[in-house]
Amino acid sequence: MRLNKYIAHSGLCSRRKAGDLVKEGVVKVNGEIEANPAYEVQKEDKVEYKGRVLRLESKMVYVLMNKPKNTVTTTADEKGRRTVMDIVQKKHKERIYPVGRLDKNTVGLLLLTNDGDLAKKLSHPSHKVTKKYHVVLDKEIPEAHLKQIKDGLILEDGKAEVDDIDWIFDSDNSEVGIEIHIGKNRIVRRIFDHLGYKILKLDRVYYAGLTKKDLPRGWFRDLKPKEIVMLKHFS
Repeated sequence: MRLNKYIAHSGLCSRRKAGDLVKEGVVKVNGEIEANPAYEVQKEDKVEYKGRVLRLESKMVYVLMNKPKNTVTTTADEKGRRTVMDIVQKKHKERIYPVGRLDKNTVGLLLLTNDGDLAKKLSHPSHKVTKKYHVVLDKEIPEAHLKQIKDGLILEDGKAEVDDIDWIFDSDNSEVGIEIHIGKNRIVRRIFDHLGYKILKLDRVYYAGLTKKDLPRGWFRDLKPKEIVMLKHFS
C-alpha cells in the first residue's frame, strides 16, 4: 500500500492531505523521514507521524452530522474553538475526519469518515458531487440576479458554476435554494457577496444523495449500509 493511502486508512486525514504531510517531511518510516507519498509500505514497516505510530483502521466509520453554527470543521483548532470532532469523539473512538469543510457559521450536512478512498473521491471536482443550500439573504433578490448567478458569475478565481437556483417556495424573495457541484472555498457566500447581498443563514440541506431527514441540528448518526453503498456507487 502506498504511504499516502496507508496514512489515510489509519484515520489521520484524507489521502490528499496525507500526501502533503509526507512531502512536508513530518512522516517517518522505520525512524527515517520518508518524503515520497508513493513509497510502498511493507508489513514490517513502522510509520510515524510526529512521534505517533500509525496503524491501519480495521473498522470503517461513516458519520453524517447536521453541523451547528459556531463550530469549525477541523480535527483540532489552535484558537480553542469548538470543532466538529468535539461533537462526535465521545461516541467514536476511531480517528475520523471531515470530508471537505463548512465554514464556522455555515450549518447543515457534513460527512466524517476514516475511509480515505471515499473521502478522496467525494472531494475531487471530477465527480461533481451535488450540494444544495438553503440561503437566507438580508434583502429580496430579483429574478435578474438569479439569472446572473445561474449563468455563472466571474469571480476572482474564475467562473462560479451553478447547477440551479430559485426562490424557496412559500417564502418571500429573500430566501433561495442553490445547487452546486464545485468545491471552491466559501463559494456560495462569495457568489452573493459579489452582488451586494449579506447571507443571514447558510444551511447545506443535501450532500451527495444524503439529506437532513430526522437529523436535528447539532446531532449526528452512523450511515446506514444502503447509504454507504450508494455513496461508493455514486462516486
